[in-house]
Amino acid sequence: MKIIRTEPTTSTNGADRAGPVPMTVLRELSLSSAGAAALRVAARIGIADVLGETPVPTGELAASLKVDPEVLERLLRTLKYYGIFTETAEGHSHTPASRLLREDHPESLKFWVLWVTEPWTWELWPHLEEAVRTGKGHFEERYGTDFFTCLHREWPESTEVFNKSQTELSRLASGAVAERLDLRGVRTLADIGGGRGYTLATLLEKNPDLKGTLVDLPAAVAEPDPRLRPGGSLASRAQVVAGDCLKEIPVEADVYLFKSILEWGDDKTVTALRNAARAGRPGSRIVVITNLVDDSPEIKYATGIDLLFLLNTDGKRHTKKGVTALVERAGLRLEGVGPINSHLHAIEASIPSAS
Repeated sequence: MKIIRTEPTTSTNGADRAGPVPMTVLRELSLSSAGAAALRVAARIGIADVLGETPVPTGELAASLKVDPEVLERLLRTLKYYGIFTETAEGHSHTPASRLLREDHPESLKFWVLWVTEPWTWELWPHLEEAVRTGKGHFEERYGTDFFTCLHREWPESTEVFNKSQTELSRLASGAVAERLDLRGVRTLADIGGGRGYTLATLLEKNPDLKGTLVDLPAAVAEPDPRLRPGGSLASRAQVVAGDCLKEIPVEADVYLFKSILEWGDDKTVTALRNAARAGRPGSRIVVITNLVDDSPEIKYATGIDLLFLLNTDGKRHTKKGVTALVERAGLRLEGVGPINSHLHAIEASIPSAS
């Protein structure tokens, strides 16, 4: 006698209805850290860099990576269901997403993946409940200093990962920024918090009459883009200045560019904008380029990074209404908001004449 029923039954958890099963949604979301951890390991051990154009059996792949073949198989099985790598009878091979883990890919996100899964992130996530209850991330109280000072002091390897991740993001967005920003007639531009200067170099190449200044913390500008260095192809039109935009912006310019850095709390964002206003002259423009959380097609990414910013810098991903209000609070005149690409927007403002 059979004791297992073979005909379908009506589910009490929603399985009989169209769409995701509620029980499955909760189970998968509660274990989503396993996917992030697996993705980090794949990037760290270099699976994507070893795989080429033909499938590779697990044993051969494990030998190349010098890892345990059985556990590698389990890791790849996990990633496969996120669309990272795939498997056939011949072995493991790339998917479009896994190719972006290759360091030599023109749209690589390898170091960005590493950045948002660095060891310090796993230390911070358990404090989200406290942040929700109190409204603050409390990083400085916990570590005795601000996030970036702590990063440079306690996690120097992570600092390098951060710099490389920002170059990756700049490489992906800088072409669109250069196409969308109309810099005709602009003589000078200051890229504030511009990291190693990939975006500035792209803008200088696009606009041959433009001169530019890269401003960022000393550790960030220690090794700028080769094109900006003495002897580089753009050196005659570029200067590199160490500075902290939350204290002072030490350069006068026609345009001040803040790309993907004004993601702190409101007070710090206003401070940076006011410092730009003090450094510039009436009529100088301030352009803020950011991913607006309420207008993003990648909403899970935008909301996830928003919570991480809360925990490390008391920061946030801004809404359109929120960031335009901060621009006006800083004493600037809002000129407009427009798209840069599929996920970035530009908020343009100007320094008004003294009344």
